[in-house]
Amino acid sequence: MIDLRSDTVTRPTSAMRETMARAPVGDDVWGDDPTVTAFEAAVAARADMPAALFFPSGTQSNLAALMVHCQRGDEYIAGQFSHIYRDEGGGAAVLGGIQPQPIEHDPDGSLPLEKVQAAIKGADIHHANTRLLALENTFRGKVLPEAYTRRATELAHAQGLATHLDGARLFNAAVASGRSLAELCQGFDSVSLCFSKGLGAPVGSLLLGDEAFIGRARRWRKTLGGGMRQVGILAAGCHHALEHHVERLAEDHRHAALLAQGLNEIEEIRVRDCDTNVLFVALPETHCKTLEAFLADQGILMAAAPVTRLLTHLDISAEDVRHVVASIKTYFSSHAVRGDNRLG
Repeated sequence: MIDLRSDTVTRPTSAMRETMARAPVGDDVWGDDPTVTAFEAAVAARADMPAALFFPSGTQSNLAALMVHCQRGDEYIAGQFSHIYRDEGGGAAVLGGIQPQPIEHDPDGSLPLEKVQAAIKGADIHHANTRLLALENTFRGKVLPEAYTRRATELAHAQGLATHLDGARLFNAAVASGRSLAELCQGFDSVSLCFSKGLGAPVGSLLLGDEAFIGRARRWRKTLGGGMRQVGILAAGCHHALEHHVERLAEDHRHAALLAQGLNEIEEIRVRDCDTNVLFVALPETHCKTLEAFLADQGILMAAAPVTRLLTHLDISAEDVRHVVASIKTYFSSHAVRGDNRLG
């Protein structure tokens, strides 16, 4: 199947599987898994941050970061459509007693700094204590502007807030912007990195920060059920991705642009955004279910909706993209869209 639903659907390559099978392992809760230790050190060095900690998922990594930065009754500021606020099951509130303060995004994915400033609470006992600013890069495929992240983190620190970066697709941002991982992490007290999206590892995220922060995060990881044993098998896959799959993300970006170009040729579809490996398109609502079913019969998976997100990744080739475009053209050529359902 050609799966466009997300880049989380990538499968480990044969070379990655071989690396994982050969990985020396220990007990990571005891701190003696050499493969995990080597991977954590390699990423921390590349990010120019003091320490790193391996997690089974980015959701747990983000949650642990929130629980280190904030106490019960504290507050963090995040984007209204950010993953850490909207798509992680409300874990900070449910498990940490931490209140979110969502801010509407600007079109480029940033949070307007005047709104961030206005949202920061003072010492009034009626208010939650604002402790943290959390940003996301990339956000819906968009790379946050360098000048913006510098101003945002400077504002937060000037107001006594810590800063956290949800960098689930930060390697995509690095490849698209030509900036190093270390440059993209500058100004943040903690960073979460995911290796199971476009990089193609089956499992794994890292949380980065200083030694004291990581020490506290290790305790929360155990409390949250993330302490694993011979996890070097998984860390080896992530380390392989770090060494072999980062630069090739540019290929995913080219395939997304190729897909956008082909879909732009279809009258019934409007391409809304195409950045890095993430594409958003508007579809006629009355055709979403039938289009999804038709494409499934053609070996193509998408979660069709009036606004549909499509992602290219390690398992999507240029030929796959051409097949997708041709199949959608075939569908609309045989399923006329009434005038009132056409997209402007």
